[in-house]
Amino acid sequence: MKTITANIKEGIDQEIITEAGSILKDGGLVAFPTETVYGLGGNALDEQAAEKIYAAKGRPSDNPLIVHIAEFEALNKIAAEIPEEAKMLADAFWPGPLTMIFQKTDLVPMGTTGGLNTVAVRMPDHPVALALIRAAGGYIAAPSANTSGRPSPTCAAHVQEDLDGRIEMILDGGPVGIGLESTIVDLSEGVPTILRPGYINQQMLEEVIGKTEIDRAILSDDSGIKPKAPGMKYRHYAPKASLTIVEGEQEKVTAKINELLKKGEAAGEKIGVIASTETAADYLGGIVRTIGSRSDELSISRHLFGILRDFDTLQVDRIYSESFETPQMGQAIMNRLMKAAGHQVMEV
Repeated sequence: MKTITANIKEGIDQEIITEAGSILKDGGLVAFPTETVYGLGGNALDEQAAEKIYAAKGRPSDNPLIVHIAEFEALNKIAAEIPEEAKMLADAFWPGPLTMIFQKTDLVPMGTTGGLNTVAVRMPDHPVALALIRAAGGYIAAPSANTSGRPSPTCAAHVQEDLDGRIEMILDGGPVGIGLESTIVDLSEGVPTILRPGYINQQMLEEVIGKTEIDRAILSDDSGIKPKAPGMKYRHYAPKASLTIVEGEQEKVTAKINELLKKGEAAGEKIGVIASTETAADYLGGIVRTIGSRSDELSISRHLFGILRDFDTLQVDRIYSESFETPQMGQAIMNRLMKAAGHQVMEV
């Protein structure tokens, strides 16, 4: 299969959007930009399209897909019940980086939901994504557009690296704005529960709907949990090299990483370091990549996956990373970093 890459960085090209929508209506796959990461889209109401998504990604078929919509009214056909909290959250955060989970209707095939009776839904805040959803008929199932387990794609080049020849089209809308996947909150039963942290944090949710809970799997080793949302069970975002997070007071963290650098390089290893703008110059060897400033959380979230991919290209043997407990997105950033590291943490 030849993958077409269409450049839409300058704005909506209706001819390209119509072509991409036709591909989706015919059961094909199209990768497209959102404000979070690039998504790999297929017709959410077509069981075979879901199967194609799993096959292209090499993704386990019990890992649910998120259905992307462009109008709130589209929920009526796929959600069996829409609680009042959903309407309040949609008013506050849609379009935006928030996914909500509902009991599904029979219109949504089990292939899309990973065999569950619930469906995950979001409305992306990106003009290309919204135009494509409308052109495709209103319902696009779209996980991140990467090979399963690899760092999520934050630009079209990452998609091409992983999926070239496996999908029909890539819509290149340039780099994304946030760089981490959406917050997922389960509204299908009981107290609203956060299943995946993202740009919209618990405090922001509670300001709108009151009490919410956080699923215990978010910052734990969750391999034994049946996934109700993407990213809950399987290892995600992983670079090829072993990644260790070093936590503690910054001076001790820097000293420990420098000690590990010296030891690793003496053994002939190529070492990567993930540092903040404020500390990058303090490392005395290795390949240091600056993730962003601790005073600018979006710079950190936007660069994380790209840096992990960069280290793959450089074929480093080990990666050491600082911890990034920032005010709003710290939990989301650390959730992705922990999963990428396989929960390897060194306290100093």
